[in-house]
Amino acid sequence: MGSLILCHKKRAKRPYEISGVHIRIYTIEELCYFICNNLYLIDYTIMNRRLCDWLEDELELGEMAETLRHNLDQNASPSEFVLAILKGSIIYAPSEIAKIQNILEHLQDQNEVEKAKYKADTLFKAGEYASAILVYQSVVNHEWDDSMDKSFYGLVYGCLGAAYGHLFLYEEAAEMYKKAYDICEDADMLKAYLYACMKAYPEERYTKMLSGNPAYLSANSQVREELENLKKEIDLDIDESRIESWKREYRRIDKRNV
Repeated sequence: MGSLILCHKKRAKRPYEISGVHIRIYTIEELCYFICNNLYLIDYTIMNRRLCDWLEDELELGEMAETLRHNLDQNASPSEFVLAILKGSIIYAPSEIAKIQNILEHLQDQNEVEKAKYKADTLFKAGEYASAILVYQSVVNHEWDDSMDKSFYGLVYGCLGAAYGHLFLYEEAAEMYKKAYDICEDADMLKAYLYACMKAYPEERYTKMLSGNPAYLSANSQVREELENLKKEIDLDIDESRIESWKREYRRIDKRNV
């Protein structure tokens, strides 16, 4: 929202932490900014009494906190809860509030699986790969929505492959990309699958996997050509010690949680 301005001078001594994305909020402006840019993520991490107490105790917004507690007591919708915060902040113009309200109403019409995928996408973009994986898995592991095209679930599997890849879990990534390709039959999914296999398996196993499969052999040639072009384009100078450092950093995440 382009017209966001600093309207309140109060800054919290103790931040409000939004679990899942690990974002710390210190001001009402920061809270409103997060809400407006993450409307798909509005859930219990925002809509709870802990936030009400924080607004009252840390930002001295007692009237807003009381309004929000009343909303909770009345089982208000997430949209009503969010709009109460935005209106009470006196940051946004009525026209901007109306736009946000329209977006919230649009979200209410979307399928739960679409909302879940967007939430996972947002976590992925924030670098919260393990959390994103859990949400993506919740989409594909539950009964599939017949109103959604199967390609939607193929894309979710592809996103799972990308998230596992960012954690250097290439075998898991390969498995997800294979499922994505089986559903979508998309050339990019096949190339991603082969790249993950290339990273996950010994050369002998990978070569044997390609043998006798024209589609795999063709895609493999494309993958290797693209990798060579990429190396030439950016003059890639691989620092093995740095790569190992990255791997150790990502592998600190317990695989049992993903």
